Amino acid sequence: MIISYRSAAVILTILLLFVAPPTAMARASAPDVVQFEGGMAAGTIVVRTSERRLYLVLGHGRALRYVVGVGRAGAQWSGTSRIDGMFIRPHWAPPAEIRRDRPNLPAVIASGSPANPMGAAAMTLSGGSYAIHGTNRPASIGGFVSYGCIRMQNDDILDLYGRVHVGTRVVVTH
Repeated sequence: MIISYRSAAVILTILLLFVAPPTAMARASAPDVVQFEGGMAAGTIVVRTSERRLYLVLGHGRALRYVVGVGRAGAQWSGTSRIDGMFIRPHWAPPAEIRRDRPNLPAVIASGSPANPMGAAAMTLSGGSYAIHGTNRPASIGGFVSYGCIRMQNDDILDLYGRVHVGTRVVVTH
């Protein structure tokens, strides 16, 4: 069977659309695919704060694993939530707790500002003032660093953003 160059390009484009979202295709490296047991449904995000890892459950005992920054001592939480908003290059309005600790912060910090900690994207979580978001401080990833938000490398948050949707279940454990 002979396939024309144009046909091959169309087939490749279609395959890429089904294999990975556009943001994932632009990544320098993909998240790790790892074995994952935990009884969670495919599509669930699981954050294990003690490991400082976020897992996107793929099903069949597998998950994508990302390194994250999590809440520092006294700012960690656990429980179940859902993504209730998804934003690219969001503005940031510091919550009251952060403004109390840093009263000189403005009420809103515009997207793209080096002072905006939200990075390339953010997914807000229902039931609180937490989010899974990118960062303007990549060296903080892997540490206990936030007021309770889950912080990711900007490439990683864009990859995850392309794989989930509003309503995705998020389970945070210690």
